Amino acid sequence: MKISRRSFTLLAAAAAGTVSMPGPLLAEAAGQRIVSLDYGLASTLLSLGVQPVGISELADWNKWVVEPHLPSSVVDLGSSYEVDLEILIQLKPDIILTTPYLDELLPRLRPIAKVLRLEVFTPDGGPVLEAATAATRTLATGIGREQQADQFLRRSDVFFEGCRERLAGKAIPPVALVTFMDARHARIYSAPGLFHNALERIGVRNAWTRQSNFWGFETIGIEELSSIGDPDARLIAFDPVPPGVLSKLAESALWQMLPFSRPGQLSVVPPALMFGMVNEAMRFAGLVTNVLDQDA
Repeated sequence: MKISRRSFTLLAAAAAGTVSMPGPLLAEAAGQRIVSLDYGLASTLLSLGVQPVGISELADWNKWVVEPHLPSSVVDLGSSYEVDLEILIQLKPDIILTTPYLDELLPRLRPIAKVLRLEVFTPDGGPVLEAATAATRTLATGIGREQQADQFLRRSDVFFEGCRERLAGKAIPPVALVTFMDARHARIYSAPGLFHNALERIGVRNAWTRQSNFWGFETIGIEELSSIGDPDARLIAFDPVPPGVLSKLAESALWQMLPFSRPGQLSVVPPALMFGMVNEAMRFAGLVTNVLDQDA
């Protein structure tokens, strides 16, 4: 059997009846100049109607985050761990959004502006989607956008419920979620992670039942996929897939022994950010819903 990217890539926008994420309601300026050193916080800020003046890792936004759209006026601050302090100072921010994983930067950030530190992925944080929702409200309180947070979270609930309703009553198989590292290894997603929580929210069972780390993933050998007992389980992989991986899998005797090698059992979808917040959970849920609804 030959595996081609065209056979497995399902572009959500081209599918009939696709679920689309609600766009951010960018309104008037909040009167505060805010920069974000985290993608999830930046996307949440947009959904609260506030445009950041700068973010870190800007160059990869359209590779990993994609939605919501980032205005072209946003300035790149460089790497999260090596923020360009000269540019940051020139932006004259009122607030800098950061996470515990950048705490080593705090002594350099605090003299520049007020630092708002939000926690989502923590060892004792529990389900990530719940933590992301709580962090959204904390962020909103910190910048005076509580009403916008209520509106955004209501829109997200409507979105998740719409995905759930589209799949309700259909023969939806359990799904395993992976990012291929190479032809022999993959990152697989499960509890307590963002993707797993989003699956639960739309009524889809995760075929990978083993608990992961608090980020919501573990790295496995491809052969470990054989431990998934349900022969009807689907495998959904996220772009970008490293060059040559699909063709190498097609030639692998080990891969041919897995049910996922059968036609229709593997789908490759556009990227979704596992290290994100509510927006990223919605994007993920929409991509998965489009695949499963089309194939049901």
